[in-house]
Amino acid sequence: MPSISTTDHSVTPPLVTIEDHYNAAYDLLQRNLQNGRAENIAIIDDQGSYTYQELDQRSSAVANVLRDMGLQTEQRVLVCLHDTIDFPSCFLGAIKAGIVPVAVNTLLTADDYEYMLENSRARVAIVSAPLYPLFEPLLEKLPSLERILISGGDEDHVDDLASLRVAAPTQTDIADTKADGMCFWLYSSGSTGSPKGTVHVHSSLIQSAELYAKPILGIDENDVVFSAAKLFFAYGLGNGLTFPMSVGATAVLMAERPTPEAVFERLIKHQPSIFYGVPTLYAAMLASRELPQKEQLNLRCCTSAGEPLPEDIGKRWLKHFSVDILDGIGSTEMLHIFLSNAPGGVKYGTTGVAVPGYKLSIVDDDGHEVAQGESGELRISGPTAAVCYWNELKKSRGTFVGEWVRSGDKYSQDENGYYVYAGRSDDMLKVSGIYVSPIEVESSLITHEAVLEAAVVGHEDENNLIKPAAYVVLNEGVNPGEDLKLELKEHVKSLLAPYKYPRWFHFVEDLPKTATGKIQRFKLRNLQ
Repeated sequence: MPSISTTDHSVTPPLVTIEDHYNAAYDLLQRNLQNGRAENIAIIDDQGSYTYQELDQRSSAVANVLRDMGLQTEQRVLVCLHDTIDFPSCFLGAIKAGIVPVAVNTLLTADDYEYMLENSRARVAIVSAPLYPLFEPLLEKLPSLERILISGGDEDHVDDLASLRVAAPTQTDIADTKADGMCFWLYSSGSTGSPKGTVHVHSSLIQSAELYAKPILGIDENDVVFSAAKLFFAYGLGNGLTFPMSVGATAVLMAERPTPEAVFERLIKHQPSIFYGVPTLYAAMLASRELPQKEQLNLRCCTSAGEPLPEDIGKRWLKHFSVDILDGIGSTEMLHIFLSNAPGGVKYGTTGVAVPGYKLSIVDDDGHEVAQGESGELRISGPTAAVCYWNELKKSRGTFVGEWVRSGDKYSQDENGYYVYAGRSDDMLKVSGIYVSPIEVESSLITHEAVLEAAVVGHEDENNLIKPAAYVVLNEGVNPGEDLKLELKEHVKSLLAPYKYPRWFHFVEDLPKTATGKIQRFKLRNLQ
């Protein structure tokens, strides 16, 4: 039977002793069952609430379903699920069986899913019913894909997840997995926009909780938490699954898109004490006509990640709700937040200081540490780092350098040691906390018959948040205008995930380029 990790809180940072034979899902569930929390509420979703005992049984049933389909240890199952009880049930169930869940963004296109299925060679996909039409054609197209289980669909369908789960035993044998063994994947976009399967090991989940959630957030079993960031994100996975389960707290899940109205509804109804958001959402919530008073909520802690939090948003939130937003930065490669503001030491306009247990270094182009106040690339060392990108040797070696992980983010340190964001080392954009490749958007724009050339860069909106802006050279004889801008927006939305479309269009005669013909995006960024 896999060993449960033991924790020593007498030192800083917290140290976690994890035995060689270790299963992450068994640990996260058994630590609650063995500590008298079996009847505590683990999950509240849009359909109801579920105890830790029920979650343990559901996940064991899923493990048995996957095994009955012939899946073996370390084979992959793609998980494309909205935030309901089925996500933690399937994610943890796969891990119990030693099968590797590959959690993917529910906002992508059929082409994206085809690439991920082919790249991961997942034999089974588990998808929410509204997403099934994007996956069904891939059964005939991909020889490696054998079954698609459907969450929330027709109970009479042969591959209805609920029917299969209910028919399966609610106890299962726990796979004899290793602490350093492959546990789960998350896909991360790179500088070319092609997704990269980021491979994490069993020990990483509990390490992220011990190093960040417990000491920084002070999370305990009495907390109710709600994350606007979805579980398929590294940020959301920690927020809504790992962190609450590490202490026996309750997580509120929401399947729908996190609009201010939907988020406020959950904050008022379920009274969470910890809320995890992103700057774009905080700005929209503050601007909402439905903005509640602080007395209507029960917040004691809020966090932000995904993109830098503008100082003004943080201060306005604090003024209205009397709760600080703890801005931090994490990454898919590091699993969760490694640099953060902390209670009692918030400095808006910065990303805070290193989370204890992580080492940070700011280096120049030659890899040498820069002087305080100078800008350079941020590198991180810590126990939650991924081991590689799947089937991407060159990119893996470029990102994972010895004990260090290259973030691709530029930072400097101020006179008090706080880290200040200075932009990306490449041209990637973060839109609502999600990476967007300008090349991908440009490629979709130039497929429109009116477009000759296009360049996409990040511009700040009225809340100082980054959104895509397009500079477009039109074909001869095409008349620019507002109708064309709307047409181009819809064209991009039809080809890519909706959040990637440009918010602004600038029609220009030509684009700035180098002597070799490369677009000089930095010149366009300077035009804003």
